[in-house]
Amino acid sequence: MRSPDHQITRSPDEIARSRDHQITRCIDSHCHLADPAFAPDLTDVVARAQTAGLASALCILSADEPAELARVEAVARAWPAVRFAAGVHPHRAGPFAGRATEAVEIVRRASVACSVLAVGEVGLDYHYDFAPRPVQRDLFEAQVALAVDLGRPIIVHTREASEDTFAILARASGVRGVMHCFSGTLDEARQSLDLGFYLSFSGILTFPKAGTLREVAAYAPEDRLLVETDAPFLAPVPYRGKRNEPAWVARTLETLAGTRQVGAAPLADRLARNFAELFGWSAR
Repeated sequence: MRSPDHQITRSPDEIARSRDHQITRCIDSHCHLADPAFAPDLTDVVARAQTAGLASALCILSADEPAELARVEAVARAWPAVRFAAGVHPHRAGPFAGRATEAVEIVRRASVACSVLAVGEVGLDYHYDFAPRPVQRDLFEAQVALAVDLGRPIIVHTREASEDTFAILARASGVRGVMHCFSGTLDEARQSLDLGFYLSFSGILTFPKAGTLREVAAYAPEDRLLVETDAPFLAPVPYRGKRNEPAWVARTLETLAGTRQVGAAPLADRLARNFAELFGWSAR
């Protein structure tokens, strides 16, 4: 396994830019363009993304937030190439205690209304514990079953909950998907890959102290990789602390390319194919 902290003498950005740097097919595989943070300047955000070489983005929706669902039309109008996913986030699981079936029906309706490519983001978050863990687990398991029923992949949010996350996924027959904003260990990456899942890397990959994560990114097979912003959150270097946006996924792509010692443009092409293979949709 390559260790980018010790073997790369130039910065990841320099390496990526030195090899076929014209990026034209990059896809932000996870962002929240329907978030109110983008409402005032959505058209400008989209224009910057297209200028940066993005062909599309996957916009994640909170199926249980009517106000967010109401903004879907504006997002689609601003960027017709955008596609959607919908689910109930683990932070919002609490109100569905004993009502997982109701949550599933909410996600099902949103999935149909928005022609989603995936169910998500869904999962477990034991760091914040905004909802009781048993409720999170029930809701996660129910949404995994829904995704299988719909024939859609899932987008998994997991934080400090890897054991329970993998246990639920291992019990589900026919589930496929992606580990969103992957920041886990090499062992967790292997477990994800063994389940057939993809790994999506966010702006965290660009952080100075993320050397171990870059080692994981160098290890993962190229046909299981995706990149994302999670915008408006987790802005990459050199934009940390600012509102993130899809255009900046190019920074994460460049770091990933440099870490793997390949050019950014061919890697973007490979990741676009990965996106198409997982989600069954290709940006033209």
